[in-house]
Amino acid sequence: MTTKTVTTKPVIFSKANVELNPSPIRADWIIEGRPVARNAILSRSEDQTACTIVWDCSEGKFNWHYDFDETVYFIEGSVTIEDGHGPARTLGPGDVIFFPAGSHAVWTVHEYIRKVAFCRKILPAPVGALIKTARAIKHKISPPKGEGSLMGAN
Repeated sequence: MTTKTVTTKPVIFSKANVELNPSPIRADWIIEGRPVARNAILSRSEDQTACTIVWDCSEGKFNWHYDFDETVYFIEGSVTIEDGHGPARTLGPGDVIFFPAGSHAVWTVHEYIRKVAFCRKILPAPVGALIKTARAIKHKISPPKGEGSLMGAN
């Protein structure tokens, strides 16, 4: 009986209470106030298409245009989000929101907000189709084992 050695990569551990760096909001996006934003990257995928960041911002109202998918989990504070497609929603600790690439939102930050954001760049359609096909072939050759795989991403 032979044992196959599997080489794995280390897991990256992080905390959301890291020191944040200035991350100014574009001046032409600011509608009211003088919001001050900061962030820190907690992790980044090897192919540079995904990252996790912590972001905070002081009181103010501003536009935000999304050129990548972003899922946000709010840790602290409150914010009202308007996207022009429904009523404004006020969100706070424990709330989650998804901003697809190409979306726009007006943020009204009430005093202070802190979030963790999971960001993913959109790949051109042919590249995405190629990756999907390669994964399907890989899974036919070597199906995923156990409960550890997410969305078939092995």
